[in-house]
Amino acid sequence: MEPIYDKKTFKPREAIGSLIGLARKTMINKIDAELAPFDVSAAQWLVVLLVGEYAVSSATGLCDKLSYDPGAMTRLLDRLESKGIVRRVRSPEDRRTIQLELTENGKTLYPKIIAAMADVNNSLLRGFSHDEVSQLEGYLRRMLANA
Repeated sequence: MEPIYDKKTFKPREAIGSLIGLARKTMINKIDAELAPFDVSAAQWLVVLLVGEYAVSSATGLCDKLSYDPGAMTRLLDRLESKGIVRRVRSPEDRRTIQLELTENGKTLYPKIIAAMADVNNSLLRGFSHDEVSQLEGYLRRMLANA
């Protein structure tokens, strides 16, 4: 298959990588603004989402999933714990293992965060059709599969 970009005429700032990076930065800024009333940042909402979906139950799992270093994750969890959103509990099967769960406050906050995320995504996808969004999602999945 022929390459998409020609090395001689390649313009990095106009290429897919740069555009994805700018879209990500814009999305994070909008997420931070949307979640400000809940005192939750873009980085913190991902933890709430993963713990709330039971997709991850440990700090190690979060580090792997989000590509965070353990020190940064500990600080992030400390902030969420001090806000009463997440708590660390010992595993009943292995007392050495610390599991994460949402507090009652976190469980109440979780659907509000999901709704805020839908609002952010909808605002950025304004003017797109459902088919176009499905295509875009498919293209991004294909890029990730190529990685």
